[in-house]
Amino acid sequence: MQRWEHFPHGADIGLRGRGGTLEAALAGAATALTAVVTDPQGVAPRVPVKVRCQAPSPDFLLLDWLNSLVYEMATRAMLFSRFDIVADARSLEATAWGEPVDIERHQPAVEVKGATLTGLGLAQTPGGDWVAECVVDV
Repeated sequence: MQRWEHFPHGADIGLRGRGGTLEAALAGAATALTAVVTDPQGVAPRVPVKVRCQAPSPDFLLLDWLNSLVYEMATRAMLFSRFDIVADARSLEATAWGEPVDIERHQPAVEVKGATLTGLGLAQTPGGDWVAECVVDV
């Protein structure tokens, strides 16, 4: 089960995904990314978009994942609410499910410009859960 939350950070927004698996934490971070823009529960998972990422470390995998989603959101004018992910510490293959932005229904609050290195981290806790977090530029 994935969980997500925002945390305060100056003029930008911190996001955090948690889960019992690496994939759940990555999905939680992606859901938190959508939640910066709109309520994820109001986004119908209608259209699948494939995303692949590779990185030299788990932290940079998270950065690439979030920035890939920001790119897809911007170029396709879409929002995403469901994420099917297969990942290890350095690679990820995912399908992000969403729909085109409907200004009246989604009422987007801000546009995310990108994920940053600030607060970047993707690691397993001593208790076994995974935590994925960083600050996004809005």
